[in-house]
Amino acid sequence: MPDALPSLLADHGRYDYSPIVERPRFTWPGGARVALHITFGLEHYAFGEGLVEDLVPGASHPDVLNTSWREYGNRVGAWRVLDLLAEHSAPLGILLNSAVCDHAPALIEACVGAGHELIGHGRSNSDTMAGMDDATQAAYLRSVDERIAQASGVPTRGWASPWLAETPTTPDLLQELGYGYLLDWCMDDQPVWMKTRGGPLLSVPYSQELNDSSAIIGRQVGAQAFGEMIVDQFDEMTATAARDGRPVVMSVVLHAFIMGQPFRLRALRRALEHILKPNPDVWVARPRDIADHFRTVRPPVS
Repeated sequence: MPDALPSLLADHGRYDYSPIVERPRFTWPGGARVALHITFGLEHYAFGEGLVEDLVPGASHPDVLNTSWREYGNRVGAWRVLDLLAEHSAPLGILLNSAVCDHAPALIEACVGAGHELIGHGRSNSDTMAGMDDATQAAYLRSVDERIAQASGVPTRGWASPWLAETPTTPDLLQELGYGYLLDWCMDDQPVWMKTRGGPLLSVPYSQELNDSSAIIGRQVGAQAFGEMIVDQFDEMTATAARDGRPVVMSVVLHAFIMGQPFRLRALRRALEHILKPNPDVWVARPRDIADHFRTVRPPVS
C-alpha cells in the first residue's frame, strides 16, 4: 500500500485564510471605500550584468538595445510620467532602486519635492535577493534604506523586492530592521497583517495585473488595452465597494521606461482622467498613507 498523502499541503505560515466577505467593515479617510495608490518604478540596471528587463530577449552582447531602452526611462520617460501625475496633483509611491540616487539624482530631488513616497526596491533591478543568507540580506536591506535616506533626507518605510524575489526570511528581516510594510504579496484587496518571527508586518496590496511590466512586456498587452484595464478595474471596484460597503485597495504599477513612451502615455492619460476625477468614494494615497490608516482601524492582534 502506498503511504497516505499528508493531510495538509506545505504552507508559508505568514497569514491565515480570511474570506473578505466575513471581515469587519471600516472606511478610508473621508468615508471613502476605495484607496487608490499608483506606484512608479524608477530603476537602474548594471550594464551587461545580472537580471534585466528585456524589450527584445536574446539581444547580442554588449546589449545596447535593451540597455538604452531602459535608460530612456530615467532620461525622458520618468519626467513625462511625473509631469502627467502632477497635472492631477496625485501622490505617488516611488519604487526606487537605490542606485538611482547616484545615477540620476535629479529624479530623487523631483520626487521628494513633489511629496512622493520613496519605497525601497533594492540596489538595482539587476539584483535578486533569492539565495542570500540572513546576514547578507540584512546588510543589503539596510544599505538600500541608508542610501535612500541619505539622498532624500527621509528614511524608507516600505519595501518591494526586486523581481518580487524573496528568501524564506525576508519578511522577518524587514520587520526586524524597522520597515513598516511590504508590497511583494498580491493575495488580497485589503492590507493583511503578516506573521514574522519578531512580530507583525503589514502587507499592502500590490497589483500583478495592473502592472505595465507584467501586462505590456510579459503578456504583450497593448497600451490602449492596458488603459482600459485600469478603467474597468476602477469602475468595478468602486461599484462593488459602494454596493457592499467593503473597503478595498486598488493598485496601479507603472515603470518609467514602459509607460514613459509617448504613445503609451496617451493611453495612460485617458485612464487617469477617468480614475482621478474628484470622487468622495475614492481616496488617492501613497502606500505609506494606506498602511498608516489601516493600523489605526485594524491594529494587529497580539
